[in-house]
Amino acid sequence: MIGLISATAAGAAARDRLAAAWADRTRVYEGPVQDAVRTAFAQCEQLVCFLATGAVVRLVAPLLSGKTEDPGVVCVDEGGRFAVSLLGGHAGGANELAREVGDLLGAEPVVTTATDAVDLAGLDTLGLPVEGDVAGVSRALLDGEAVALRAEVAWPLPPLPVAEEGSYTIRLTDRLVAAAERQAVLRPPTLVVGVGASKGAPVEEVLGLVEDALRDAGLSVASVAELATVDAKAEEAGIVEAARRLGVPLVTYSAGELAGVDVPNPSDAPLAAVGTPSVAEAAALVGGGELLVPKRKSAASPAMATCAVVRRPGRGRLAVVGLGPGARDLLTPRAKAELRRASVLVGLDQYVDQIRDLLRPGTRILESGLGAEEERARTAVEEARTGQAVALIGSGDAGVYAMASPALAEASDDIDVVGVPGVTAALAAGAILGAPLGHDHVSISLSDLHTPWEVIERRVRAAAEADIVVTFYNPRSRGRDWQLPKALGILAEHRTPRTPVGVVRNASRPDESSRLTTLGALDPATVDMMTVVTVGNTATRDIAGRMVTPRGYRWQSAQEGSE
Repeated sequence: MIGLISATAAGAAARDRLAAAWADRTRVYEGPVQDAVRTAFAQCEQLVCFLATGAVVRLVAPLLSGKTEDPGVVCVDEGGRFAVSLLGGHAGGANELAREVGDLLGAEPVVTTATDAVDLAGLDTLGLPVEGDVAGVSRALLDGEAVALRAEVAWPLPPLPVAEEGSYTIRLTDRLVAAAERQAVLRPPTLVVGVGASKGAPVEEVLGLVEDALRDAGLSVASVAELATVDAKAEEAGIVEAARRLGVPLVTYSAGELAGVDVPNPSDAPLAAVGTPSVAEAAALVGGGELLVPKRKSAASPAMATCAVVRRPGRGRLAVVGLGPGARDLLTPRAKAELRRASVLVGLDQYVDQIRDLLRPGTRILESGLGAEEERARTAVEEARTGQAVALIGSGDAGVYAMASPALAEASDDIDVVGVPGVTAALAAGAILGAPLGHDHVSISLSDLHTPWEVIERRVRAAAEADIVVTFYNPRSRGRDWQLPKALGILAEHRTPRTPVGVVRNASRPDESSRLTTLGALDPATVDMMTVVTVGNTATRDIAGRMVTPRGYRWQSAQEGSE
């Protein structure tokens, strides 16, 4: 929960804007400011104070406990010009909160955390538990000192300026080790603990068994990714509560799924009870991996719980990112976050140039020219398979005439794949033209480079006969000058010459141009590959110079009746 505190009418106005936008995330604290700050500080994970930074410093100073316990605090000035990350920049999430507040209120986020100031990924912002000399290692990275990365398990990390050897070390491990001097230890979630339990098994027995098994095997509980069991035990209180206390999800599988997993220690008892010869080992091994702790029973008599521990294979991460139509303000926050997370970027050279300034220092860039889509897809997947965090970029939405299809055709289930949607050219053009896509619509590429013209023509005819609004991608090039006239002719068999047609070139870019014409008046020679052409249906109208397709045909009937 985010506590909101203000002292003046101007502050209250901005406060109420946040409260309205984030109704499910915020709580307004009224009354005397000192009391409001004290109460919110105790009750909330984060605070936004519409007060002077000096005043907030004096108010929170007596309340401070430590960087891992204190909430993140952001200050916004009375004029709404700045959102200052004052306290808990990383641990409390104040840096990101300042950026969110800034986006919503139009304020400039002010972040003074050293790693953020030089665009370096902070060790405590990687989403992994971290311990040891975090401050010392971070300072060494900032100072350009040699910091070595010892990765004992594979895990995708953002770009870090690390070396093979150094006086400081980042150790990536799931082993139960204490951080040495000048060392920070990152704990990746690589361990899966399979659990089985008799009905009524107490949580203390289940949790104690898991913790003992991990400790005896020299494994860190901080690297447990999930507890896994058979679905018949999904509501078993001892297992459910053990997962809650460990702060990990409980994942369940059917008895049939578990029965198909080859395990070293099957048993007749679980087979008779829940329909599978193994629960703990099989649940841990469903996703593959190395069995580090075979089935082990709890020490109670009679034993009511079993567990097994598996280290899952290291998995790389591939984010397929849509950059939108070109304008920076149409690039989504999620896309920006994925670009900053990636240690490897793969993309068309002209698209890389669009977002190069958003990448963290040290990001490895693999760029190529037009016509190398399949090569880029293979490269991105291969890099992810080495355990890297990879971003594969495309214009518009990466799943629409872009890189998602070839990438997913190459990828198997040995890597994690994340799709990041983007604003398509059709949507950007539609917003410029008015509302041409208000009813059913379709996008068709007129490029026959990958699709035979016979197939394209059949699709155009289907759209024409179905009276669907059509947006043409790749409408015309020097070597393909007849496809657009042919497609327009097909549509003209079913639509009048007065049918509105929108033509938008370089939507959202500095040299954007657009015009509204008709099916009978459009000159195909004025169209090129940087253009999208949207042809209305029989209900589409030109209203005050805007292209509008109604949501229903009753509107069309009313219009025709009034003509």
